[in-house]
Amino acid sequence: MPSFRIEMSIGVLRPGIRPDSVLPAAAAAAAELTTVEASDLAVVAGSAWATVRFSADDPADALRIGRAVLEATQAVAEPLSWRVTERVKSRWLPVR
Repeated sequence: MPSFRIEMSIGVLRPGIRPDSVLPAAAAAAAELTTVEASDLAVVAGSAWATVRFSADDPADALRIGRAVLEATQAVAEPLSWRVTERVKSRWLPVR
């Protein structure tokens, strides 16, 4: 099964939300729909980026899962930007 990931730049947290709860909320949303392969939080150029890698049958399914993860993340934080990518050989290519 192909591997996909959603990457989100995280902005302001919702009131009362702890920073360490954002990534688990995103991963849990994906886990409700598919197998989560990995999740990670990184700081890139001073911005927090949450990544959830998951499996999906096809790009359309991956976008549906990515939107569900985005919606769950919006409940706890403000995603500033996001993208869904697919693993093709050794590269991550955008899903359109």
